[in-house]
Amino acid sequence: MGDVATYSASERLRDGSTIHIRALWPADRDDMLRAIGRTSAQSLRRRFFVPKRGFSDREIAFFMNIDFDSHVALVTELDENGQRVIVGGGRYIVSEPGRAELAFVVVDAYQGKGIGSALLRHLISIARKAGLQALTAEVLPENAPMLRVFERLGFVPRPAGDPSVKHLELKLS
Repeated sequence: MGDVATYSASERLRDGSTIHIRALWPADRDDMLRAIGRTSAQSLRRRFFVPKRGFSDREIAFFMNIDFDSHVALVTELDENGQRVIVGGGRYIVSEPGRAELAFVVVDAYQGKGIGSALLRHLISIARKAGLQALTAEVLPENAPMLRVFERLGFVPRPAGDPSVKHLELKLS
């Protein structure tokens, strides 16, 4: 999936601003850590399901070393005070043949602008082109905004073992 490793697109948000969605690069490490540092404890808990303020070197390596085949990651950048900064990220990881699990995080100051929806649309398109048959996501029930994003893009609840988490699925084929 070499073309995914160079993926790049621009989109206009609801407020008229433009975002740039592109593949995550190894050189993005420091910018990603800065974005995480600007994200609230609540948003990080909604993403990781546990309180999270820091990451081990091993976790950072996992999140940054993307093969763009079984692990695809995109970032969203926009101009902030004349500099391009990362304000969100989304990824899918193949969990079994034909299926991948999605996850997202958007810096709090930029939530509610459509960034999560844009990332999800792009990841769905990439997954379809990769021949995946389904995408899944797990969302905490309290994360109503993210649940609405998934619902708007066609994800439906699916049964699963843990009742404290909403399990969602989108069939791609």
